[in-house]
Amino acid sequence: MAFWWSLLVLGLAFAIGKFLLWLIPPKVPSIDVDASDVLDDGNQAQENSYIYVPPRGAAQQSGTKVQCYEPATMKYLGYVPALTPDEVREQVEKVRKAQKMWAKTSFKQRRQFLRILLKYIIKHQALICEISSRDTGKTMVDASLGEIMTTCEKIHWLLSEGEKWLKPEYRSSGRSMLHKSARVEFHPLGVIGAIVSWNYPFHNIFNPMLAALFSGNGIVIKISENASWSGCFYFRIIQSALAAIGAPEDLVEVITGFAETGEALVSSADKVIFVGSPGVGKMIMRGASETLIPVTLELGGKDAFIVCEDVDVDHVAQIAARAVLQSSGQNCAGAERFYVHRSIYSSFVSKVTQIIKSVTAGPPLAGKYDMGALCMHEHSEKLEGLVTDAIDKGAEIAARGSFGPIGGDAVDQYYPPTVIVNVNHSMRLMQEEAFGPIMPIMKFSSDEEVVKLANDSRYGLGCAVFSGSQSRARDIASQIHCGFAAINDFAVTYMCQSLPFGGVKHSGFGRFGGAEGLRACCLVKAVVEDRWWPYIKTMIPKPIQYPVAGNAFEFQESLVEALYGLSIWDRLKALISVLKVLTEQNSTNSSKVK
Repeated sequence: MAFWWSLLVLGLAFAIGKFLLWLIPPKVPSIDVDASDVLDDGNQAQENSYIYVPPRGAAQQSGTKVQCYEPATMKYLGYVPALTPDEVREQVEKVRKAQKMWAKTSFKQRRQFLRILLKYIIKHQALICEISSRDTGKTMVDASLGEIMTTCEKIHWLLSEGEKWLKPEYRSSGRSMLHKSARVEFHPLGVIGAIVSWNYPFHNIFNPMLAALFSGNGIVIKISENASWSGCFYFRIIQSALAAIGAPEDLVEVITGFAETGEALVSSADKVIFVGSPGVGKMIMRGASETLIPVTLELGGKDAFIVCEDVDVDHVAQIAARAVLQSSGQNCAGAERFYVHRSIYSSFVSKVTQIIKSVTAGPPLAGKYDMGALCMHEHSEKLEGLVTDAIDKGAEIAARGSFGPIGGDAVDQYYPPTVIVNVNHSMRLMQEEAFGPIMPIMKFSSDEEVVKLANDSRYGLGCAVFSGSQSRARDIASQIHCGFAAINDFAVTYMCQSLPFGGVKHSGFGRFGGAEGLRACCLVKAVVEDRWWPYIKTMIPKPIQYPVAGNAFEFQESLVEALYGLSIWDRLKALISVLKVLTEQNSTNSSKVK
C-alpha cells in the first residue's frame, strides 16, 4: 500500500511541477523594426504626396520599377525595384548557402525564432494592420482577422505540433521484413520559392515562410506587384527576428518585380508554392516542368454557401453578409455562390438586404467604414460587367450598400456591396470568379439539386453548408467536390491550422497548412534497416543465391504463400514446403562438399 501512495505522491508532484513551469513565461527577446518610412503622419515628402494614375488596359506596369499606391485614396507610396532574372538567381544562391547552415539548427532554435515573431506581431497589431490597409484597401478589422489571427494561429500550431510532424515516423515493416525497422524521414528540400498574391500581403509572406523555415529550408518570396510596398516592411520583421537568434541573414529573401521575376524564381528554386489565378498557375506548372520540381498551387475559388430551410435565418444571414464583405470585399476569393432553400428564400433575401443596405464603404483609415476599397485597379469594371450580364439574363439587384466620402481620384477603386436575386448558372456571375462584394442568391428545392448546383463549377476550393440538422449538413458537404468544408459556419477551416488547405479542379492542387503542408516542404525519405543489427542480418536463401538452384521458383512460390496465404493452415503447409526445399538444398550442398 505504501508503494502505491508513494507513486501517487510522485505523480502529483510531477504534475504540479509541470504546471508551475507552464506558468513561467519563456524568455523571448524583443526586436525593433524601423517603421518610420511607412507611417502616414501627414508629413510625407513632396515626391510621395501626389495622386498616382496607373496605366489602363494593355499598358500595365512594366520596366525596372514597381509603382506603389494606396487603392483607397490613390495616394502615391513610392516604388520598389523590379528584379531581373539574373538578380533573382543571385538571391536564390545566397539563400541556398544560408540554408545549408540553417538545416543543422535544432527545433528549439527554430521555436525561439517563432516566439520572437509572435511577440512582435501581438505588440504591433495596429501597425501591421494599418500597413496592410494602406496597401490593399481593406479595413483594420478585416486586416486583423485575415492577417493577424491567421498568422498567430499558424505560429501557435507550429510551436505546439511542428516538431512532432517532422520527426522520423516509424511504420510497420510487413511480414517479409519483420527483422527490419521501417521509418519515414523528413529532410529539407533546400530553397522554397513562393509567389504570392496581393489579398493578404502580411499573411501571404509569413504563411510559406514559417513552414519553410521550421522544416529547415530557406525561402525566396516573390510578392505581388499590386502589394509590394507593405511586403518590404514585413520583410524587415523577419530579418530582425533572424538576427535575434543569430541565424544566417540571407535565409529569407523577399523579391519584387513582374512576370519575368517570377519565372526566374520558378526556374531556380527546389519547390514552388504559388497563390494566384488558374491562368498563371498553368504557366508556373510549365516552368516547373523544365526542372521537374514539386509545385503547390492555390488558385481561384467560387465557393458554394448553402442554406437549408431548417436554419435560424437571422443568424445565417449575418454570417452570409460577413462572408461577402470580409472575404470578397477585402479581396479574397470566398463565398461567391449562395444557394437558399426555396421555402425560406424570401425571408433570407429580406434579412440580407437589410444588412447590406446598412453597410458603408469608404477609405478604411479615414473613418469607421464596414468595407474598404478594391485592391486591383480597374477591377470594378469587371464586377460591373458580371452584374450587367446577369441583369441582361433576368437577374435583379435586390439591395446595394452606400459609399462614404470618396475622393474623385479613387472612385473607380470602390464597388458597392450588392445583393442579386433570380440568378442561374447561365450567368457569368455564377461561373466566373468575381473577387468582389457581390452576393448572388439562387433557389433550390432539394438536397440532391443543391449538390448538383454546387458541383457545377470549374472551381473546387471550399464550401459552407448550413442546416438545423448537423448530420444533414455533413451529408451535403461530403458530396461537394472541394478541398475543405465548413459545417454551419464559414471560413473556419483555415483557422484550424492543423488542417491542410487547398482545392481541386481549377482551384489547384497540393496543400499548405497542417502536417500535409509542413511535410510538403520536405524531401520525404523512406529508410529501412536491420532491427537487431549486428545479431540478425539479411541472408539470401540458398535456393535463390547465384547460380540459382533448380527448385528456386518452387521455393519462392511456397515462400509467398507462407507469408501471405489467406488461412493459417495454408500458410503452415507452405512453410513446411519452404523448410523442405531448404533442407534439400543443404543436403545437396553437403554432398557436393564430400
